[in-house]
Amino acid sequence: MAGSHRGQRGGTRAAAREARRQQARKRNQTIAAGVAVVVLVGGGGVAALNAFGGDNGSGPKAGNSPSDDKSSQSNVLADDKVLLDATGAKALGATGAWTVTGTAGGDSAPDTSFACQLQRFADPAGLRTWVRTLQNATTKDTAVQYIDVSNDKATAAKTYSTVVHWLSQCTTPQTRLSAGYTTTGVGDSGVIAVFGQVPGAKTTKYKTVSVTLTGQATMVVEHDTTAATPPRPDLVLAATSAAAKKICSETGGCGTGAPLATPALLPNVDTPGFMAPVDLPLLAEVDKPWVSAPAQTTDGTGCEKLSLKKAKPKKYGTITYVTPEAKVPTEFGVDDTVAKFPTAALASSFLDKIRKNVDACEKNVSNAQVESTGTVKTSTVSGKSWKATYDSGDGKKFHYRIGVAGAGDRVVYLLFPVLKDLDITDAAFNDTLVRAVDRSAAYK
Repeated sequence: MAGSHRGQRGGTRAAAREARRQQARKRNQTIAAGVAVVVLVGGGGVAALNAFGGDNGSGPKAGNSPSDDKSSQSNVLADDKVLLDATGAKALGATGAWTVTGTAGGDSAPDTSFACQLQRFADPAGLRTWVRTLQNATTKDTAVQYIDVSNDKATAAKTYSTVVHWLSQCTTPQTRLSAGYTTTGVGDSGVIAVFGQVPGAKTTKYKTVSVTLTGQATMVVEHDTTAATPPRPDLVLAATSAAAKKICSETGGCGTGAPLATPALLPNVDTPGFMAPVDLPLLAEVDKPWVSAPAQTTDGTGCEKLSLKKAKPKKYGTITYVTPEAKVPTEFGVDDTVAKFPTAALASSFLDKIRKNVDACEKNVSNAQVESTGTVKTSTVSGKSWKATYDSGDGKKFHYRIGVAGAGDRVVYLLFPVLKDLDITDAAFNDTLVRAVDRSAAYK
């Protein structure tokens, strides 16, 4: 059986290696495409940039030709008095005093101002960009407001989509999407994302980022804080509402109704139905971003006996997540398999079968040891996880975290090889399993 186990996992190793090569090529192509967009964008090239969905004063962005004349004649948000001030920042926390630490615009704006930002201007051909930073000396919290003003509302909508895509596909190392929300009552549309970074002994650094479309402006408000648990969106929502009210009289898109944040993950438009890299667990030893690529679906490690072809789901597929730039063994990664069945009853039957297979694995597989690492249960998701160890017979042992869970007509199987100094907690794995099932709702 040990030989069979090595052969099955060998296919996944090959898939991981191929994924690394694919992602290296993909990243190079993306970088090259990004350079081309910056060179070619001009006054009307924003649509190409957004296929995914001035100075410290009123001057326009440099290099906007042929939009320079239009920009220089526009007074929309030309004065920094419309930016969030220390009084408005009070909404981020009543403790201590907030102060403005910097204001920049146009080419004086930093290359990156907020979490997951990929380039200085979300709309390179827009009218102007403002960046304001604030700090609370008492709490040590910091905040930033970023505003990109487009030439018109249609272009602003594309700019807004660009920023949301940056967040949903965030490739900042050691950054995970902890929670997401959609907002109403603030601007035309908006989202809030809470990102956690590698936790310390008792606290974690969190970045709560709101993105709001107000007429012809796209605004980001970020609040950076340290806490034991992910912060609620209330404070950033209040600050965003106050900031939007200061600018919407000039940009349009003033919100109606009371500000409200409703839980909702940022959309993963790149691989719908599967996790985005920003959903993956964090490891202190891995300081490079996760990337994803399609992989071959296997029957598992030996315990699971998935046999998906025999199960006859309507559709199934696997994505593997690796860190090609990190100094880790080839085996390191996460496999996410999603199967969609004709009915919820058939999905539930398949889920029960896999749970029974793994629970009984020690009786049926002579070289296996299996321990339960918890059950997962939410209002929509149910499942179980294990840690399985296989003795190869030559002094080597292979360890895996296995998870299977379902919701409705979908079942998700998650596999994580445990390597030396490269493991996550039971809770982190189970949280990732729930996230994978939540994402599977978009699998069509």
